[in-house]
Amino acid sequence: MAKNKRIYGCTECGATFSKWAGQCGECQAWNTLVETVVDITPTGGTGSAAGRSGHWAGQAAQVRTLAEVSTEEVPRQPSGSSELDRVLGGGLVTGSVVLIGGDPGIGKSTILLQTLCQLAESMPALYVTGEESQQQVAMRARRLGLPEERLRVMTETCIESIIATARVEKPRVMVVDSIQTIFTEQLQSAPGGVAQVRESAALLVRYAKQSGTAIFLVGHVTKEGSLAGPRVLEHMVDTVLYFEGEADGRLRMLRAVKNRFGAVNELGVFAMTDKGLKEVSNPSAIFLSRYETPIPGSVVMSTWEGSRPMLVEVQALVDTSHLGNPRRVTLGLDQNRLAMLLAVLHRHGGVATYDQDVFVNVVGGVKVLETAVDLALLAAVMSSLRDRPLPMDLMVFGELGLSGEIRPVPSGQERLKEAAKHGFTRAIVPKANAPKESPKGMQVIGVTRLDEALSAIFD
Repeated sequence: MAKNKRIYGCTECGATFSKWAGQCGECQAWNTLVETVVDITPTGGTGSAAGRSGHWAGQAAQVRTLAEVSTEEVPRQPSGSSELDRVLGGGLVTGSVVLIGGDPGIGKSTILLQTLCQLAESMPALYVTGEESQQQVAMRARRLGLPEERLRVMTETCIESIIATARVEKPRVMVVDSIQTIFTEQLQSAPGGVAQVRESAALLVRYAKQSGTAIFLVGHVTKEGSLAGPRVLEHMVDTVLYFEGEADGRLRMLRAVKNRFGAVNELGVFAMTDKGLKEVSNPSAIFLSRYETPIPGSVVMSTWEGSRPMLVEVQALVDTSHLGNPRRVTLGLDQNRLAMLLAVLHRHGGVATYDQDVFVNVVGGVKVLETAVDLALLAAVMSSLRDRPLPMDLMVFGELGLSGEIRPVPSGQERLKEAAKHGFTRAIVPKANAPKESPKGMQVIGVTRLDEALSAIFD
């Protein structure tokens, strides 16, 4: 029989101690000792901890050359949602572990329940919940009008019982909602602690690799928006997805920040309805606001999300500041980059904003993380500062350097085609991105300097 011993390890330096203390005796760090379990069974024992030392990937340890390893592509299982499949990299992979995080009420449980109800029609599926009762899950499924005849539901928080039940049920896809409510009997700490989350996730990952079951884990987030629990949780799983958007808004964005089976920064767009989350196949049409007349401070740019272009509207409001330090506020953009671009505008464009408050927003709650927004951002700022509306059929993108040069951005041709498809007839882009033959019905103007770009936009 396995014999386990509880020890306390420092998360900073790795030192171990036989009992807990507030301060590590080696590195002197405070509150870094977490509980863990080690196996003291002699070699060849059958203890559960001994099983943790090997077979992590579902097969016995062996050494091969790369040429001997089979590289056959594993077929993917469609989830029933094209937007979710896009974020996953094409569908579910056998034995993969996907971690989904997001604010409370954003739709994590809803999208997983929709997915499992659809998958249960063609394969065994198990929904494990530690936060709700079976009645609550059934009520939500009926409210959303989901097929509920085949989905198996289990209410449990003990990881040993969950895995034992899964070995009997043999599901091909399973959801655990949420990992912060799961605990292992080998540890005495409360569920949600660093040690409990780490050990429970490790057992689930090991089970997924050994059985070939695709597992979805729901994760809570902190006030800062990062996943709660140890950082190692994100390293252990294969894919990490984040839900973005306002809980009281209509749109939800599902972004991949880690994916061993596909591209990162892929974005799926959903709309929250009374029947659950519905995929948005043409997000550009959703994020673009159609005004009857042009308004100052608004410009459309083309951003690249994963494997597709997407048109979004950038708005700016510039107003006289009555403070010693003018405000620089951004929503959906990097605030530090705004401050840098305003300095470039002053130095190379001759426009000062040191006495102005500048507010910038990306319509729809989208987060634009790439530098292609630089030129559009300054165009919106100049439009608001001069109170001059820009044409509604104008699209702008380009990266701005510190010396005032306009740098090219990736996938410029695809961005222009997306804009032309939505009726835009004029585009201001980096000269290196200007095609030899413009899309039909569109005038493309290539620029190399900031002053040249501003003249092309406002003259």
